[in-house]
Amino acid sequence: MTSGIQEAPSAVIVLAAGAGTRMKSSLPKVMHSIGGRSMVEHAIATARELQPDHLAVVVRHQRDRVVDHVTGFDENVLVVDQDEIPGTGRAVEVAVDALDGLGQGEIEGTVVVTYGDVPLLTSSTIGDLTTYHREQGNAVTVLTANLEEPGGYGRILRNEGGEVTAIVEAKDATPEELAITEVNSGIYAFDAAALRESLKAVTTENAQAEKYLTDVLSIARVNGRRTSALTVEDRWEVEGANDRVQLSELGRVLNQRITEKHMRNGVTIVDPATTWIDTTVHISNDVTILPGTQLHGQTVIETGATVGPDTTLTDVVIGEGASVVRTHGSGARIGARATVGPFAYLRPGTVLGEEGKIGTFCETKNADIGDGSKIPHLTYAGDVEIGENSNIGAASVFVNYDGVNKHRSVIGSNVRMGSDNMYVAPLHVGDGAYSGAGTVIREDVPPGALVINEAPQRNVEGWVEKKRAGTPAAEAARKARDTDANSSEEG
Repeated sequence: MTSGIQEAPSAVIVLAAGAGTRMKSSLPKVMHSIGGRSMVEHAIATARELQPDHLAVVVRHQRDRVVDHVTGFDENVLVVDQDEIPGTGRAVEVAVDALDGLGQGEIEGTVVVTYGDVPLLTSSTIGDLTTYHREQGNAVTVLTANLEEPGGYGRILRNEGGEVTAIVEAKDATPEELAITEVNSGIYAFDAAALRESLKAVTTENAQAEKYLTDVLSIARVNGRRTSALTVEDRWEVEGANDRVQLSELGRVLNQRITEKHMRNGVTIVDPATTWIDTTVHISNDVTILPGTQLHGQTVIETGATVGPDTTLTDVVIGEGASVVRTHGSGARIGARATVGPFAYLRPGTVLGEEGKIGTFCETKNADIGDGSKIPHLTYAGDVEIGENSNIGAASVFVNYDGVNKHRSVIGSNVRMGSDNMYVAPLHVGDGAYSGAGTVIREDVPPGALVINEAPQRNVEGWVEKKRAGTPAAEAARKARDTDANSSEEG
């Protein structure tokens, strides 16, 4: 057991060089995502929480793509290239060489080795491993787990005193060794000097012709150094993803943990099984999340808001007491006590003010909608600024594109616009203006003006019976005309 006082390791090495062929994907395995982050991003974020002096990532397969990805979210990571010699032992060896070559002398203290495809490992577990390693005075401490079906994991060999004497890979194990249920997670804490010394003695004389990192433990023992293990109770922390089935299982477990965390913090999640929340999402207490909701990216939901059902939001900020129902949105901001949906589509740049409304079958983009203003139904509002307490009538379109360039419309405050309006940008509608139904607005409207398109209605009598003879419409028209004629005669 540890003392509870955790000490930062000198270095953390994240191994991310594998090809991951079982993923059957053009995307490098470590870049596959769960919970809104790639697996390698989970691993690096966990390592950063420990505040190590150095953080190195070993790469090889699709090297440039992985490096661009990693440095995109952590520009301070040390990138190390594995050479043509295969195996985790060689990967760690080149990382140690790179750390030693930073110009600060040979690295000392504790070196933690973990993997870019083990996304559920927590910093507290690595911290416990590091502390236990230091307190026991170990040269090597391996993190282990007990599995009912250990499968292809390496087995932990112990002597009668319970000391770890070796780790045998499944492909090299005897039937008796394969019966062991305590397995190697592949995650270690090493004394830097012992690691450096033991790696020099690791060979490729094994079934895979690779330099096994597992050999370091037995070599350290031969050199008279102390080796031990710390068993983790939660096996999911050390589970890796080698194919998409395992990735899905890890995603499900992670999401369960995320939803449970939010519920314990005061969030009502009606159906956690159909609610998916990224690790990066912030939700305040007394928020209600209804079934079928997906929350991604930097989404923020403030106290008292209700989201869902059947809603997908990415990088959306929702104010206190707002309601977002059956909506797809990204890059939008929803003000306090505002309402959105059902069946709304919020595109980036949408800003809805306090107590505003974006209603049924509305699409918005680069739209700044003031406090108390409403776009209730069947409307496209793109590249528009709307003042406060204005109302846009149903079935309206902000015509923002002239075939070459986008243009912006400005609608004032306390404006009342009729249904089926077309706003041909660029234009400005002044405060307090009104419009009639079916108006095409092509020019600026002064404050307080009524804008209408004056065109007399023309009725062409008998057109249907002449031009659509024999149709149900023509027969209905004939009957209606005969009925009207009979009524006139009787009158």
